[in-house]
Amino acid sequence: MLPAAARLRRSEDFRAVMRRGAKAGRRRLVVHALTTDPPDAAEAARAGFVVSKAVGNSVVRHRVTRRLRHLISARIGTLPPGSSLVIRALPPAADASSAELGSDLDASLRRLGLSGHSVVTGKSRQARPPDNGSAV
Repeated sequence: MLPAAARLRRSEDFRAVMRRGAKAGRRRLVVHALTTDPPDAAEAARAGFVVSKAVGNSVVRHRVTRRLRHLISARIGTLPPGSSLVIRALPPAADASSAELGSDLDASLRRLGLSGHSVVTGKSRQARPPDNGSAV
């Protein structure tokens, strides 16, 4: 279960993340991410889920949401402070295992640069320069 401080609740928050944030899509899900600029260390990372009727009936949608919630609860502490995520499940998520959803989530977070604590804002993505193996 995600703590209350780690959940997106208001539709305005969902809308802001989905419109201004960066996104990374995989076969089973799409992750939208937005961080505050500059990062506010006092503000915890937050996550919200969108699982539409296209994924399946109520039982299937709730199962997918529970799996995603469990996966993000293990990763929320590694996200930069002040970041907001919206994880949108796609129809293939209905038949996916937790391991498959986890690998898609990890790949999306890496693609967004959130696994290495780089900054993703609504304007641009700032990545670290490549390391060419030079010893200094």
